Amino acid sequence: MNLFDASLAVHIICGAAGLVLGPVAMTARKLPGLHTRAGELYHWFMFVLCISAAAMAALEWQRIWWFLPVAIGSYAFALLGYVAAKRRFNNWLPFHLAGQGGSYIAMVTALLVVNLGIDVWWAWASPTAIGSPIIAWVSREVAQGRRPKYRASGTQQGAAADVPAAPSQQQGRG
Repeated sequence: MNLFDASLAVHIICGAAGLVLGPVAMTARKLPGLHTRAGELYHWFMFVLCISAAAMAALEWQRIWWFLPVAIGSYAFALLGYVAAKRRFNNWLPFHLAGQGGSYIAMVTALLVVNLGIDVWWAWASPTAIGSPIIAWVSREVAQGRRPKYRASGTQQGAAADVPAAPSQQQGRG
């Protein structure tokens, strides 16, 4: 097995794991446990997915150079979502939702276009056209208090306890 094939194998494994872990994290209760463990694993699989795509692009530059900017952009979304959840800065949750959701949209797009070989305009556009309104809807639901939201614990670094806020503590409610 050459280096390209090894990178491809790692890429396929990480992509498959991410495609499974994304919905697990999305649908799990937003408390410590399954949501946070699946989200943590999802982030690290996305990181290795980016590294393996970069390796493949470097090894086959003339053919798949475009893997590199796509991988960097996809991981940038995942990193935004991950850092937002870890740092819990002011108004972090919309960034977390957009970052994780955007990275998942990128993975579904790659599945359709690269893995399934559907190289038509709608394969590139439909994951974004479907996923972006869902992300916007969930963000609006959270802002209006209809979905769980977390309260800040008041630590200096902006970390928050993974405990749902009481309705009176939820911002944007009322």
